[in-house]
Amino acid sequence: MKGFSALGILTISFLGLVLILSGCGRPDTGLTNGRFLPCPDSPNCVSSMAEGARHAIEPIAYEGRREAAKKAMRTVIQSMKRSRLIADSENYIHAEFRSLIFRFVDDVELFFPEDANVIHMKSASRTGYSDLGVNRKRLEEIRRRFKSITSRSESYDT
Repeated sequence: MKGFSALGILTISFLGLVLILSGCGRPDTGLTNGRFLPCPDSPNCVSSMAEGARHAIEPIAYEGRREAAKKAMRTVIQSMKRSRLIADSENYIHAEFRSLIFRFVDDVELFFPEDANVIHMKSASRTGYSDLGVNRKRLEEIRRRFKSITSRSESYDT
């Protein structure tokens, strides 16, 4: 019986530590000369600025004004579960997404360049190695929701 309670305490302590540390760490986010920081070698990052197939994803093309596209994108991010806007500037949005169980933090970055009607995007896990494709799926869901909002609403560009 003593061994069982020690094992239980150890398990609870471990899970508590995982929950505490899951959001720790400084995110590697931001733009340098109009580019995201590169993805690490691990497969838990995708970016429209990455060159290798492992990390690459297409940017989102849009029509209309950049301000309207940013407004639609903010609506998309805020509609998604466990998301939080961290930074929102003229040409950049940074949001955090937390996993349901262990509360791991993933960073989503969106860049709206002045010279093109595209939204560059990046999603990366702060911790761990593999994400089982979660970051890629998240960006594809963001793309789908953005296209849905902008295609059904002719007034999104006003």
